[in-house]
Amino acid sequence: MKPENLKRLFLSFGLASMMALPAVANTRTLADVTTHQAGGNYYCYPYLYETPPAQTPAPEGYEPFHMEHYGRHGSRWHIGYKLFDKSYEILDKAKSAGKLTPLGEKTYEAIKTIREKAHEGRSGELSDKGAWQHQGIGKRMVENYPQIFNSKTNLDARSTVVIRSILSMFNALDGIRSMVPDMKIKTDASYADMWYMNYSDKEARKLRQRADSTVVKEFNRRHADKGEYLKKLINDPVYAKDSIGNKLYHSLLTALLNCQSHSDQPWLVDEIFTPEEVKERWVQKNVYWLMQGGNSKITENRMPFSQSNLLENIILSADTAMNSTVPSVNLRYGHDTIVMPLTALMELDNFGDEMNDLEALADSGWHDYLVVPMAANIQMVFYRKPGTTGDDDVLVKVLLNERETKLPAGHVSGPYYRWKDLRDYYMKKIAPYTTGPVLQYEN
Repeated sequence: MKPENLKRLFLSFGLASMMALPAVANTRTLADVTTHQAGGNYYCYPYLYETPPAQTPAPEGYEPFHMEHYGRHGSRWHIGYKLFDKSYEILDKAKSAGKLTPLGEKTYEAIKTIREKAHEGRSGELSDKGAWQHQGIGKRMVENYPQIFNSKTNLDARSTVVIRSILSMFNALDGIRSMVPDMKIKTDASYADMWYMNYSDKEARKLRQRADSTVVKEFNRRHADKGEYLKKLINDPVYAKDSIGNKLYHSLLTALLNCQSHSDQPWLVDEIFTPEEVKERWVQKNVYWLMQGGNSKITENRMPFSQSNLLENIILSADTAMNSTVPSVNLRYGHDTIVMPLTALMELDNFGDEMNDLEALADSGWHDYLVVPMAANIQMVFYRKPGTTGDDDVLVKVLLNERETKLPAGHVSGPYYRWKDLRDYYMKKIAPYTTGPVLQYEN
């Protein structure tokens, strides 16, 4: 579109309408990535404090009656203690040797405090912000779809067996109950559901490990840290080179990026690292997520299909809602390693596109933080004309982190798609990969 036409479109429809367009309409590049977004899957859910994009009104005569959902747990503590331990030990030795700058001392004290709190048994647990994120998402579900979320609704909420996911589920339900206190709600968290809630695909794992040890390893070597940040922390260049080298970069930056998951941890990333240093780490992590769940020949285009069981469960669950006149909701709470391949499998926006050029990935718009921030969620909202049942005239739209998305089949208008067409497309796509129930234990 010519610039003058784009300007006229903006002025005609206003900011809210522009924000309602699919994210794919504005291709993001490496230059667009902020240091907070460079946290990738540590990025704090953007609508904790900001207003989500405006939604496009449904076609005339249609009202929402059902929702299917899968959401990642909210912001959390780091899983394990190695990041804190490694950073602390390196900085502690430098402190004992008198090698820390004033900023180095400040960083040391911050890591020491965070490490001590983490070692109280907080590994992987939900943070305060994580709880707030899901409370807010739950409230907005009710605000956006009062026809679905009311006292007549049957709501089924399930979680993986991990405590941060279970607590995320209950915080979301708290948000919903604060708006509709008398809603009928059923909850569960069982290994019986893990085969679709958190399926572990052994073949996909092998392909990813092979890619990590070859193509990705070489990519990361080309994007290795140059250690310039150490000049801000260490007052002795010889000590920085000989005693620290490249040992601190990943552990320290990763630990500090996740400080955005907490309300009481300092944000030191921008004081210690340049935007370029932060982005170099993000470029590597973005490739990691492509290998984890994206569509690429490098992993034989297999990774999205690891969530075929989940997509089938969503489809079959939606089927049960079509012949009922009672509004209903199926909520599922799990993990980023599920949200990413599910997003690619469903071909939301450009995230199902085949991506093979790792060097071009950062400028392609395929950005991990758009899919798997903390509290990431996929909402499928179903519409029909009041008083009707069956699936002959059902429309659906899909929100990825509360943004309307583009789908691969059945387009009607705007973000709305004919459910029967989309359902047929998905069922044919996943048929070779679904397994049926198989006992899965948490890894």
